[in-house]
Amino acid sequence: MSSFCIIGSGISGATIANLLSKKHSVDLFDKARGPGGRSSFKRLDKAKGFDHGTQYISPKSPAFKKFIKGLIKKKVLKKWGGKHLFLHKVKKEKKNLTKIIGSGGNNDISKYLLKNINCHFQNELKKIENKKKKWILSFANGQKKTYEKVILTCPFPQLSKLTKKFIQSPFMKKKIKMDANITVMIAIKKTNKNISSYFFNDKVLGWAAKENSKKRFKSNQDLWTLQSTYDWANKKINKNRENLESNSKILIDHFFKLAKIKKTKILFSLNHGWKFSSNSKPLNIKSYWNSSLGLGVCADWFVGPRLESGWISANDLYKKIKQ
Repeated sequence: MSSFCIIGSGISGATIANLLSKKHSVDLFDKARGPGGRSSFKRLDKAKGFDHGTQYISPKSPAFKKFIKGLIKKKVLKKWGGKHLFLHKVKKEKKNLTKIIGSGGNNDISKYLLKNINCHFQNELKKIENKKKKWILSFANGQKKTYEKVILTCPFPQLSKLTKKFIQSPFMKKKIKMDANITVMIAIKKTNKNISSYFFNDKVLGWAAKENSKKRFKSNQDLWTLQSTYDWANKKINKNRENLESNSKILIDHFFKLAKIKKTKILFSLNHGWKFSSNSKPLNIKSYWNSSLGLGVCADWFVGPRLESGWISANDLYKKIKQ
């Protein structure tokens, strides 16, 4: 029996699993097909694909900058060059903001951190129980697993359902609102647009990234990742599966208009809805640990909406566990 079970393979889960594995036995479970969480990379084929979650990393804290610098040296990460157009009239972007991406996909950080971890994908956690100081985890496929300690890295609404019997901390009573995002991935014929990304001033379409500009593959098509604004997605997300085609069409039409690209045939299109994308309002704690229960929580939503927030939360939890 492994001593720690981690739920989730995003930046928080991958980081805490990697840190704990130096002194403990660790198992990790995730409902997805592969690692990355909201930094997932969707493959079109073996070479080409889309960063359909986190778009890039711009480290702020000294510790995270050092961590990212180390991964750049190891060629896990690299700088994303080209022309990035920031068109929003209200929000501001720092000048000369460095954009860091995965060398193969933006799930590369999770893949790197989890390379020596015992991972179980396509395993969705449905219920946790505590009996005789042991955690019994029930999964959607009917399996039950027993562990001494459990760490959850899931979005707050899912955490609340799983742990309302066990976590009495004040943060559980807060009204944590996680924004949604609807992402559409498309392939179109080659154009003469040499733009790496757009940050639009639009109520529907927030962001567009040209995957070809990341120089991971060569293609005779242009691959674009389109991401909605939070406000628009919050209104549409609950019925996104029913309205995949119409929602995708709205985002695609806005893209052609805003990017000033002549409408052309869509050679590939895929819609992915992120119901719990991010929390823009940080809490007054960075993670949660109950040593008597052996139950911990770390996630980006404790700290903020950035990928860095998840890393900070995981490191904070590790310090609490070591004490």
